[in-house]
Amino acid sequence: MKDSSLRADEAVRRAAGGWRARARRRQAARALARQLTYQEHKAQNVKGREADYVAAMTQRSERVRAILEAVRPVGAQARVLEIGSGAHGLIFHFGARRGVGVDPLAVHYASLFPLWQRRVATLAAAGEALPFADKSFDVVLCDNVVDHAEDPRRIVSEIARVLATGGLLYFTVNIHHPFYSLAATAHATWNAAGVPFEIGPFADHTVHLTLHAARGLFDGLPLRVIRETHNIAEAKEHARRRTPRHAGDRLKRLFFKNALFEVVAVRE
Repeated sequence: MKDSSLRADEAVRRAAGGWRARARRRQAARALARQLTYQEHKAQNVKGREADYVAAMTQRSERVRAILEAVRPVGAQARVLEIGSGAHGLIFHFGARRGVGVDPLAVHYASLFPLWQRRVATLAAAGEALPFADKSFDVVLCDNVVDHAEDPRRIVSEIARVLATGGLLYFTVNIHHPFYSLAATAHATWNAAGVPFEIGPFADHTVHLTLHAARGLFDGLPLRVIRETHNIAEAKEHARRRTPRHAGDRLKRLFFKNALFEVVAVRE
């Protein structure tokens, strides 16, 4: 009888895990669809302002390259990968001769933003299953991506797999007060149950990570963090000073949201 109970409990756990995985998959697909719609609208606004976008992208890419080169030089022949290169990723102005961008929407972005997308090769693939051999890259960039994806932990695991020994990782993700993590879970649960009620910020993300959860993405992986920063204090202060436009802004005064967690790591 005891064995049958254990088997029943295991069956329940597997069913729940399968249900959650399917729900997360649907949520990630919905987030991608919303992102594509957003970027299609943005492409219309870019026309005539391309130089402004290029200047901003170049500044961001140069800043990240400088952060990495403070650890060690990024050589001219360095193999550089950006996971989630998106519409305006770091890779396009990173100065990598052997640069590659990966994004599930890469084909769409190449058509919407050809001016800079054509600067490097891009391909449509998910970060959870990178189509590259082990230790294929000297530098991996992953900038504000994993909380929009189906499995953030799997993406970081794939980063560790494709990064060469001694290779450098630049990683960022937005982090939030635990209140938003709970709210995101509730949002995902009612959506998975078929309740058609979406709240924009939660529909655009699969998870709202806390600082603890973001750090936990690296647990047990051969990635040695050599620089870690976050701007939680700044996010709190910004919310306090900003004139609230709606209830969401008032909540941010109590529970910080969208602080940046930034990591530089070395593959061991």
